[in-house]
Amino acid sequence: MEHRKAVTDSALDEKLEQLAKILKGYGSLLVAFSGGVDSTFLLKVAVASLGDKVAAFTEASPLHQSWELIEARELAKQFGVRHIVIEADELEDPEFAANPTNRCYLCKKVIYGGAKRIAEELGLAQIADGSNVDDQKDYRPGRQALAEMNIRSPLLEAGLTKDEIRAASRVLGLPTWNRQPLACLASRFPYGTTITVQKLRQVEACETFLRDEGFATFRVRYHDDTARIEVSSDDIGRLVSSPLRERVVAHFKAAGFTYVAVDLEGFRSGSMNELL
Repeated sequence: MEHRKAVTDSALDEKLEQLAKILKGYGSLLVAFSGGVDSTFLLKVAVASLGDKVAAFTEASPLHQSWELIEARELAKQFGVRHIVIEADELEDPEFAANPTNRCYLCKKVIYGGAKRIAEELGLAQIADGSNVDDQKDYRPGRQALAEMNIRSPLLEAGLTKDEIRAASRVLGLPTWNRQPLACLASRFPYGTTITVQKLRQVEACETFLRDEGFATFRVRYHDDTARIEVSSDDIGRLVSSPLRERVVAHFKAAGFTYVAVDLEGFRSGSMNELL
């Protein structure tokens, strides 16, 4: 049986010291802030390292669930950091709406184009996102856009993994330490499936239902008239047991799906990339 090598506290401490050094070296910073595990940790440490020379921005668009912006605003308020909301609608671009395999690249170019204008207006030297070491294991065309636009990824530069970020977040008392990764709703659609506002709201309604039912890890993947539900392996039994199973079916059908399926492999971040 293969065992993962445990990361010692001293090794993590060294990475955290390196992260603080990297952030201080920026001088001032605009953080891309979704309110997820990585960006919340990054913003917290950036504020500790740079004080009032830090601001955060969050995108508001049809691609994001409404509760994400609410939680991001609350966290930014708790951190005492200036928070800017960028209004956008990627679906206005027919190329993006067609959902090509470089969809994420197209999206990042729009988002960080707006972020660059904000950074210039505020006189902030750098822009950073929350990418970490584990993000290099998946298909991430958006990374190309970040490289082209000189967007920094300090968590990645410091060599921090997702598990280490969660561990450090827990020590800092951040409420996001054990949350599932956030991803825009476009990631619920197979490449080549046209994305519309109606389809996004359909998926959002179903995921909100699962969230309200107490599931901490979930995705609803859109396959035309079929919804494919991913939850953690430990939660599959609860999902398919009565009376919850009947409520799930009724709610998903009311949202517009004809068939409701459960993925027995469980939740996998970026599972749509398995088709590539």
